[in-house]
Amino acid sequence: MPYRLTPFQTDHFYHVYNRGVEKRQVFSSQRDYERFLQTIYYYQFSGPKPKLSTYKRFKFKEFYNNPKIVEIVCYCLMPNHFHFLLKQVKENGIQEFMSKLSNSYAKYFNTKHKRVGPLWQGQFKAISVDSDEQLIHLSRYIHLNPIVADLTNDLTNFEYSSYNEFIDLNNRNFSSPESILSYFSDNNTYKDFVKNYEASAKDLHLIKSLLLDQN
Repeated sequence: MPYRLTPFQTDHFYHVYNRGVEKRQVFSSQRDYERFLQTIYYYQFSGPKPKLSTYKRFKFKEFYNNPKIVEIVCYCLMPNHFHFLLKQVKENGIQEFMSKLSNSYAKYFNTKHKRVGPLWQGQFKAISVDSDEQLIHLSRYIHLNPIVADLTNDLTNFEYSSYNEFIDLNNRNFSSPESILSYFSDNNTYKDFVKNYEASAKDLHLIKSLLLDQN
């Protein structure tokens, strides 16, 4: 995976995303989603760890005392793509994390599904987050993806995002929502912030789809 001409800044936030090559599904079963979540957790840490391949079912509390190379603020996994809001906490941390994550999961997926060739649509995309307003609105955008795509009518029922970790801190797996929640009085205020934009987000998505159909 080639390196970027502009390196990522440490202690800075980025919207990082990618999708399957030719828009193909990259998560076709619950096990695929679970494996990707395990891989996310595993590669955010540096230091000595058992091999990922030795695990059948992964517990998210293992080696959590190891130093991190990235902080996963929030995430959402969709059938053919994913979104992260990441904070780099070590030099080259995002590049290292994304390279290992993408390659490891592609190897798992290709082996399981008896396929060859690239799984992802080239190099992952990354957008710098340059304001507090952009930061909190980006978290909402990421969490609303399943609603916009009609995968669910209730985000609390969607298993493959960090939304439930934001609204119930006792339901934490591996996201670090403090950077977002510090702007809200409590978890319910953040929940309302997301909930109140559901209809608008779906309307905007529909408008974009209609415009693309006309071109």
